[in-house]
Amino acid sequence: MTLEQKLAALSSFTQPTSASASSWRSAWQNQGNWADYAFDWSTDLCSTSPDQPLGFDFRMPCRRHDFGYRNYKAVSQFPANKPRIDDSFYYDMKQVCAGYSTIPRATCNSLAWTYYQAVKEFGSLNVTDAQIEQIRQTAERNAQNAGA
Repeated sequence: MTLEQKLAALSSFTQPTSASASSWRSAWQNQGNWADYAFDWSTDLCSTSPDQPLGFDFRMPCRRHDFGYRNYKAVSQFPANKPRIDDSFYYDMKQVCAGYSTIPRATCNSLAWTYYQAVKEFGSLNVTDAQIEQIRQTAERNAQNAGA
């Protein structure tokens, strides 16, 4: 396995597209097929932030995000690829949110934006329960105002 081959695979798995997300998910489910690449598949899911804030399941987006960070760091190519990995993370979370109806979708998208800003700015995911509660309260107020 050459570095160029490994980088090509990493690039294909870390794009903010549905094809890339699907390709990565397939590889994640069949990690043995990628043994020659010596990828690091480990994850701490959403780090110190809730994996399922307010019931929205961000575990898979967090897994793919960890994959990008860990593997690009391992080949000393992280700084150049971090923005795309973070954008893919946001893309993945928005895909989770797209499955919800209007009001829950807006709450989910607000959470996704907050998680994205945390990794984009700080390089780690540390969203507090207080921030999540603030998003929940804002969503409830917006829903009440929409119904008024």
